[in-house]
Amino acid sequence: MLKKHQWWQEGVVYQIYPRSFQDGNGDGVGDLAGIRQRLDYLAWLGVDAIWISPIYPSPMADFGYDVSNYTDIHPLFGTLDDFDALLAEAHARGMRLILDFVPNHTSDQHPWFAESRASRDNPKHDWYIWRDPAPDGGPPNNWLSSFGGSGWQYDAARGQYYYHAFLKEQPDLNWRNPAVQDAMLDAMRFWLDRGVDGFRIDVIWHLIKDEDFRHNPDNPEYEAHMGEHRRLLSTYNTDRPEVHDVIARMRELLDHYPDRMMVGEIYLPVERLVTYYGTGAGGVHLPFNFQLIGMAWDPALIRAAIDQYEAALPPHGWPNWVLGNHDNHRIASRVGAAQTRLAAMLLLTLRGTPTLYYGDELGMTDVPISPQQVQDPLEKNMPGLGLGRDPARSPMQWDDSVNAGFSTAEPWLPMAADYRDVNVRAQARDPHSLLHLYRKLIHLRDDWDALAIGRYRGFSAGAQLVGYLREHENERLLVLLNFDAAQQVVDLGDLLCGEILLSTSLKREGEPVAQTLLLDGFEGVIVRASCN
Repeated sequence: MLKKHQWWQEGVVYQIYPRSFQDGNGDGVGDLAGIRQRLDYLAWLGVDAIWISPIYPSPMADFGYDVSNYTDIHPLFGTLDDFDALLAEAHARGMRLILDFVPNHTSDQHPWFAESRASRDNPKHDWYIWRDPAPDGGPPNNWLSSFGGSGWQYDAARGQYYYHAFLKEQPDLNWRNPAVQDAMLDAMRFWLDRGVDGFRIDVIWHLIKDEDFRHNPDNPEYEAHMGEHRRLLSTYNTDRPEVHDVIARMRELLDHYPDRMMVGEIYLPVERLVTYYGTGAGGVHLPFNFQLIGMAWDPALIRAAIDQYEAALPPHGWPNWVLGNHDNHRIASRVGAAQTRLAAMLLLTLRGTPTLYYGDELGMTDVPISPQQVQDPLEKNMPGLGLGRDPARSPMQWDDSVNAGFSTAEPWLPMAADYRDVNVRAQARDPHSLLHLYRKLIHLRDDWDALAIGRYRGFSAGAQLVGYLREHENERLLVLLNFDAAQQVVDLGDLLCGEILLSTSLKREGEPVAQTLLLDGFEGVIVRASCN
């Protein structure tokens, strides 16, 4: 396939939660050496880039999203030499490496915060968001933490409150301060100079807060089961207009390096999400599109979401799709085992860059976590609401040996009960497994420009189906996905003939198609149109 687009447009991204991918030193926690051990698997699967969740020094209050040093590696994961070796070996296999970057907040153990809280006249006194108490001595305003409770923590040393969008151990940086911006860009430059291919920017829509610190309004759709943190709309502490100026500085830095990119974590409605592409070349390359994670698994809703997203994209915006990540329930648990194959075909045939979450290619499900086993601070702060993220972070299931081949020690989170049957080794041996379906879909994207970079056009196929064409030059592929348990007959209309390139059953390749097509329950197919 001729390379007509950037690698991050044509490629497939694979997210690794490093604590749970592979333990290389036998301490029960995954690490960089473990990831190196599994690079051949990722190359066999066919992914083009790996995104690694945070591996920086950290007290681990939020498992690495509380950074105490942006330019080193936590000893739990290895050393800078280990990172350099991993990067070199990934590049040798033709894979890129995307590093998670956490710019909104640091750990309260970061030296910057120690200086900032020391006194009001310290050179870094305004590197974080400090405010005097309200007249009654309470918090400066009503902003809430995403992990429950007030977003403000009183600090006796300064006699002021500091703002934390997440844990109190994660104070937010003051991105309105040019010195903070310069320091964070220097940290990004450190990793770019080492050769990383891009960044996934954590909670990028949080970076700038309202300069007047206005109270957030009530959420009219709030219900108790949603968690206290959703009682208010985040109108003034997220998605402020000035955030785009900050992103433009990040983009300018990346543009000084060849073939680099950044993905923005952004949980916003589509009409707001697409503004993060910026105007021209000033935004993030890929504002993460999480629609398929948060919406009901319904064909009418999915069709509407695809069409809305495609219509909202700016001319320079490249689409992307995500089915799972470290913060949400696994796709197999959300849609059920019977539809995991359909979900795989949807993700890997829509226009744009797909991101896979480790283990989804096996159909890994949420693992029940007892109260005694809970690690996630979100669950500890708001127990009983089902918001905990531990169930989707269980160790990767490699084989049927003790601890699924993940570690020789007891893993930091419990293994899934089904790991002896649901694992890489078993599915690699079964040509009809979900793993092989993912592999075939990924390799089809390499073989067909229509799938990798082609146009998207909706195809009307019935109430229980999602259908669309992917087209590029003389290539024309039709994707049909049956969301019903019952068989469906599809009238192909003016698409008179062709052949099935791939079915989710992995049993119909090469089957001729003419005028009508019968789909089994929960079956998806890719049809090569050879005449019309």
